[in-house]
Amino acid sequence: MGQNLKIAGWVSLGVLAGALTTVSLQTVARGTLAPLPLEELQQLASVFGMIKSNYVEPVDDKKLITDAIAGMVSSLDPHSVYLDKKSLKEFNEGTTGKFVGVGIEISQEDGLIKVVSPIEGSPAYRAGLKPNDLITRIDDTAVKGLTLNESVKRMRGEPNTKVVLTIYRKGDNRTFPVTIIREEIRTQSVRAKVIEPGYAWVRLSQFQERTVEDFVRKVDEIYKQEPQLKGLVLDLRNDPGGYLDAAVAISAAFLPENVTVVSANGQLAESKFTYKASPEFYQRRGGPDALRRLPAAIKKVPLVVLVNEGSASASEIVAGALQDHKRATVLGNQTFGKGSVQTAVCLDSAYRMDNCPTAALKLTTSRYYTPSGRSIQAKGIVPDVMIDETEEGNLFAALRTREADLEKHLSNGQGEEKKDEAREKAREDARKRLEEESKKPLAERRLPEYGSDKDFQLVQAINQLKGRPVMVSKTMTERVEEKKEN
Repeated sequence: MGQNLKIAGWVSLGVLAGALTTVSLQTVARGTLAPLPLEELQQLASVFGMIKSNYVEPVDDKKLITDAIAGMVSSLDPHSVYLDKKSLKEFNEGTTGKFVGVGIEISQEDGLIKVVSPIEGSPAYRAGLKPNDLITRIDDTAVKGLTLNESVKRMRGEPNTKVVLTIYRKGDNRTFPVTIIREEIRTQSVRAKVIEPGYAWVRLSQFQERTVEDFVRKVDEIYKQEPQLKGLVLDLRNDPGGYLDAAVAISAAFLPENVTVVSANGQLAESKFTYKASPEFYQRRGGPDALRRLPAAIKKVPLVVLVNEGSASASEIVAGALQDHKRATVLGNQTFGKGSVQTAVCLDSAYRMDNCPTAALKLTTSRYYTPSGRSIQAKGIVPDVMIDETEEGNLFAALRTREADLEKHLSNGQGEEKKDEAREKAREDARKRLEEESKKPLAERRLPEYGSDKDFQLVQAINQLKGRPVMVSKTMTERVEEKKEN
């Protein structure tokens, strides 16, 4: 069974920007259809006819029907969606982590595109682009004034086509053009390094097709460098999710065999399932069990998991499983709270999702639960230890969108939702701080790169592993699910 998840929120080329993160199972209940409400369908036909005959200008039939379908699905919850041909292509690119482009992770700085890192082996890497390079023009178009997404679209294209990037390199104080031939890029979702002797850090930015393989390779490299590893930090901050089987596999890497990782419950038999830490639940069809190559010591190494409000869906499954089984201490901020499962199915029943030629439906079919039976929907995983983002406090977390902020979000089904009245005030205060922060020189801004020696939460995670005092947040408290207004 192929499990797919819509991945969003990455700032590198070729992956959709956006807030939707979904665990998607490529199964669907077929055969039984609900009776059609004839009276309502007659009304729909009447409206269709009135628009066709009375609207101020001609309207395309296909567009009217497609928009009606899309509206019907989107009215359910934030993660149910109708995928037309274009959206379907983007969906499949997002879940596979493959796209055609130049191969750089990017961010914005002073209205320009900043190279965070070229992807190893990519056209940009071979062309000599370096971290901190600034892209000022894409072909003949000035970058200033473009959004990040607009810049991404201009750098993407068809395989074997060229794009000319104008680069400003600060260190050399020079501007120069670089011609790059686009090709298929596979994104890298795993980073890792030894922080200091005996302690290492592994960061998962998404759960993609290659995540498990890359994770095994990185952990193996760590153990070759540090055979007597004393502690490991698994960093899931701002990880929006990904493949469900990858999340189960990463959990299984640390857990005893055959313990429960995640379960789900919905109306149909197909939407009720339990996944365990066993190869049959994460192994790709016909593929080897990549976890067999992991050092045996990984099962026992002291473990800290870092999370924040951007940790969603599949990353919450991992954090919840490791927390419930008391395999890891979870540090950081309360997570996003995306605890629903979406079934993705091609509307042409002869095709699978990965080669669907026309359109598809992604529909919320169940809620998922941690091993102890907790629903995290619209609530999230509560860390064992609340840690602010910086030594000065949790400055900008309130600006991050959570599941409970999304219109028409699904309730968690485990009790009444209560409204957090301080939320908007906290967001307004954070907006003001961010405006002030953006005026400062880059070196003085307060949120350093994850994994750097100035990463406050990572420093606290290492302290936790060493048994040293940890700077616990004095302001953060567990947030409750907000009450939905009808």
